Amino acid sequence: METREYIKELRIVGGHVALDFVNTVDGTPDGESRFENLRDHGDLVAWSTRVGLITPDEAGRLGREAERRPEEAEEVYLDALGLRDALYGVFRAIAEGREPPSEGLEKLRGYECEAISRGRLAPGEDGFGWEWKDGGDLAMVLWPLAHAATGLLTSGGLDRLKRCAGCHWLFLDASRNRSRRWCTMEVCGTHEKVLRYTAKRAARRGDA
Repeated sequence: METREYIKELRIVGGHVALDFVNTVDGTPDGESRFENLRDHGDLVAWSTRVGLITPDEAGRLGREAERRPEEAEEVYLDALGLRDALYGVFRAIAEGREPPSEGLEKLRGYECEAISRGRLAPGEDGFGWEWKDGGDLAMVLWPLAHAATGLLTSGGLDRLKRCAGCHWLFLDASRNRSRRWCTMEVCGTHEKVLRYTAKRAARRGDA
């Protein structure tokens, strides 16, 4: 399965796969405009492969099944967008020091229950972990996502969860003094500095 170029170019800056998932839609901080980066089930599979949630072989099987069952693939894709919106609501609330919406938590709980019921514990390098091998179920791609999001909620470290000062993206601030403000300095950080510089110049002209 060939990954589309725009999926390859998506920035992976959240510090956790669940945050990178909610960051797959671009937009303004106020939510007035949105640009969708995951345009169909194939993009969802390709992105999941890129971040290591499924293997290339599993992606190939899912792609072939999606071609055979396009209506079901569309349903899974729409479910993924719904899960993403719920996760964004939950994690954004936490980043802003608010209580996460109960409906979002309940939606995640439902997906996590399904994920655990469809997974199995398997040995790995650092002990046992969950894995999902049902390549015939198009919804398989959602299970590791839901499990990863639940793990982020329950493993601690949410005090480092932040919302970018320049856009709506979320990230874990891994800096030593927790001073990171932007998803990336190259994009939002530079833009923010330009805005501040322009504002200062305008202010100086006004005082002259």
